Amino acid sequence: MFEETMADYCGSKYAVSTDNCTDALLLCCEYLKVDEVTIPSKTYLSVPQSIMHAGGTVKFKDYLWSGIYQLEPYPIWDAAKRLTSNMYIPGSYMCLSFHIKKHLKIGKGGLILTDDKDAYDWFKKGRYEGRGEVMYHQDNIQINGWNAYMTPEQAARGLMLMQNYPENNDDLPEKPYYRDLREFDLFKNIEVVK
Repeated sequence: MFEETMADYCGSKYAVSTDNCTDALLLCCEYLKVDEVTIPSKTYLSVPQSIMHAGGTVKFKDYLWSGIYQLEPYPIWDAAKRLTSNMYIPGSYMCLSFHIKKHLKIGKGGLILTDDKDAYDWFKKGRYEGRGEVMYHQDNIQINGWNAYMTPEQAARGLMLMQNYPENNDDLPEKPYYRDLREFDLFKNIEVVK
């Protein structure tokens, strides 16, 4: 019910809930088998880590963003700081966050918005150890999935919060500003593109 509510509110055909936005990004990167991905140098540090865990190479670009940005050139959007009605970009995979500091303060949780049925089916299995909607001993596991699903308790809280949720919201402010990720040893040798 939470996924249906979010898809309807955001204007996408499908929504797949996850345990956080980081895992939503990881699932998208895994599904698309990303190669080189360009992101802003000032963003949350789990974004490049998700790309790297999926086998991709990160490149940084110096620019300020507000609310949402693309993991270029892929149709993956980090929308952790945006949640407003009809925000979905057709043909994309938009990843949302429900951290306590975000719009919908579930406490923990994420979501992937999409209009791609094949991706939707893959994300549902990928977030749940590769399992379908049957008991795992009755299933034929075909993909190497993750334990990245949203708990029923988190989904119920999200449904409760959506009952009085406003139709339109501004993007969350960028303050405190994200640290330039190149300051961390893990990312100091990453190429910067113009």
